[in-house]
Amino acid sequence: MTAMRVRELEIDTRGRRVVDVTDHVAAFAAECGGAGLLHVFLPHATAGLALIETGAGSEQDLADVIETLLPREDRYRHRHGSVGHGGDHLLPAFVSPALTLAVEGGRLVLGTWQSLVVVDPNRENDRRRLRLSFLAG
Repeated sequence: MTAMRVRELEIDTRGRRVVDVTDHVAAFAAECGGAGLLHVFLPHATAGLALIETGAGSEQDLADVIETLLPREDRYRHRHGSVGHGGDHLLPAFVSPALTLAVEGGRLVLGTWQSLVVVDPNRENDRRRLRLSFLAG
């Protein structure tokens, strides 16, 4: 039976709503080598993961869309925390906290412009755990 390799990383999202973690995840895939599936999980109730193009303005565009979709207003029934924090708890319904990526030859299988990002609108928690699990195939 093949053992699953697991690593947990801490990601600092202070001052950024969208944080590129592709290099961290790719380094883990390279360490694992070979082919398989790499599951990426963000065990938080107010953050998610997305595959987007980075470096051309998409990060800010995504942050702006999240702000439009879930504005920081006093409209939510979920009321603890700062004004608008209730919307942070709705984010995982739109931006999943988990993704599974293919790995071939120790390299992530991504499209030419795809990067893996943490999406974190929560201004009350800027330390995020990212759990990586690799299962060789």
